[in-house]
Amino acid sequence: MITDSFDLSPAKINPKINEDAPKVEAAILTFSHEIERYVVENYDCEKIGELKMGHGSTSVFVFEYNGKKYGFFKTWVGAPACVATIEELGMILNTKKIIHFGGAGCLDKEIARGKVMVPTEAYRDEGTSYHYAKAADYITIKNSNIVEEYIKENGIPYVLGKTWTTDAFYRETLNNFEKHKADGCISVEMEGAAVQAVCDFKGLEVYMFFTGGDLLDAPEWTIRKEKGQIRHTQHDPNHFEIAPIRLIASNETTTSGEFISPINTTSPCLTPISCSPAVKASIASLNSTKDKLCSIYSMAARFMLSLFDSNIKSYNNKT
Repeated sequence: MITDSFDLSPAKINPKINEDAPKVEAAILTFSHEIERYVVENYDCEKIGELKMGHGSTSVFVFEYNGKKYGFFKTWVGAPACVATIEELGMILNTKKIIHFGGAGCLDKEIARGKVMVPTEAYRDEGTSYHYAKAADYITIKNSNIVEEYIKENGIPYVLGKTWTTDAFYRETLNNFEKHKADGCISVEMEGAAVQAVCDFKGLEVYMFFTGGDLLDAPEWTIRKEKGQIRHTQHDPNHFEIAPIRLIASNETTTSGEFISPINTTSPCLTPISCSPAVKASIASLNSTKDKLCSIYSMAARFMLSLFDSNIKSYNNKT
């Protein structure tokens, strides 16, 4: 039985840890090819290696922000492949912190599209986690309290609840949907439980959050976007661009409402002067409407750049 799979005897295959790998504050992973392309084109990224599988490879990048280095890479969908990239990351980067974010199916129609979903536990309807943790229905998402506290302090709309991690998205049946929703699950995705399990096993800290890319709580499955739409979806690169501006602005604005960046940077997405008109318009809209940046990509960028600042010490002291 799969519930007997957890075994602490030595593994036959082990990734080789590179003791000389560049040290970074954290590694942030995305599932979006659009976000990967955008970040590489707009940030001063250095490719330092590749994670390889039989079907291809994915590049690992490092960029610097405010004197600190961060890793960035696009992982693969599905628990086994995603976990493999985390296992092998130590061959390329030296870090103890992972930021895991992406889209998820929404199990509650009352949760608005784009609203941040913070998982507290993950139902283990997949196989990978059982090789990294003792058998149980759920695994605790350990840093959900840190993620939630950051979100609350920044006034970002969010909802807290369990997530359902499955290997079979074409077998999200009506009965299973109703059972997991009744049990408190607000999202369904394919990696959460396994990512938490491998991070626990390897002594890594993971910070996890999602937004709804599609809706199951409807008479028919609803994708929640138009054909070819990128803007306002989980692939929207503008969200990644706007977020750092708001973060580094120190809450200072001009009389026109434009943000002032206190940091001298060559990155086009960190200074208002170099931003595109569309981005400037988005910033102005955010200022006037008090939109709290509830897309997953703004959340990821803001959280990534603040989590490893000195302020995180106060969060950790409360846990």
